[in-house]
Amino acid sequence: MTNEMLLLGSLVVLYGAVLLWFYLFGAGGLTAFTVFATIAANIEVLLLVDAFGMEMTLGNILFATTFLVTDILSETMGKKAAQRAVWAGICANLLFILVSQSWLLYVPSPNDWAAPAMRTVFSNTPRMMLSSLAVYAIAQIFDVWLYHKWWALTEKRTGDRRAWLWLRNNGSTLLSQLVNAMLFTLFAFYGTYDWGTLLSIALSSYVIFIFTSLLDTPVVYLARRLHDKKAGRTAETV
Repeated sequence: MTNEMLLLGSLVVLYGAVLLWFYLFGAGGLTAFTVFATIAANIEVLLLVDAFGMEMTLGNILFATTFLVTDILSETMGKKAAQRAVWAGICANLLFILVSQSWLLYVPSPNDWAAPAMRTVFSNTPRMMLSSLAVYAIAQIFDVWLYHKWWALTEKRTGDRRAWLWLRNNGSTLLSQLVNAMLFTLFAFYGTYDWGTLLSIALSSYVIFIFTSLLDTPVVYLARRLHDKKAGRTAETV
């Protein structure tokens, strides 16, 4: 199976998982998904692959799902729910950094086989995860803020609070993802790769983010519809 097919399959599975978790568990499910996605993406981003004619790090699709989550929460549950998910992701990553680094302090048993591989992966994790954490916090807080700025503008222009969802979704995500791609590449990989590779990673990441951002708009509409149906059923039973 090609890298391109794997990436497209990951996109379908992860976006579907966001909808499923929202349907099954509501806002709590999306907060839990944010914790999973941010930790997994910070490990996956260590892998560099070639796909769609570009050199890119993995983790871009997982990171993209966190922006989808905050947009769904903003749209259906409000700004505070979106901010809680962001802070849950930040706190979970801080704890994971501390725990994963503690693993490297243990003296392995003579029968251990995993320690060398764990050291190879997690000795590089602190810089990667701290860089990602800082950029995630900046980009996500900016995304939530900008989503609600767009919302205030569209509501003022149309008088309809539900109108122009696609604009506030893409208008916030595309700009915040640009911030994310540029800052993360600089913080995480400066000194590791040459400037040409850094530029290639940043541009390829943003191209992926443009693609994932445009494709997440129908998912946000579906999530709002699921929320409306659940709210309607709840009202009927009261």
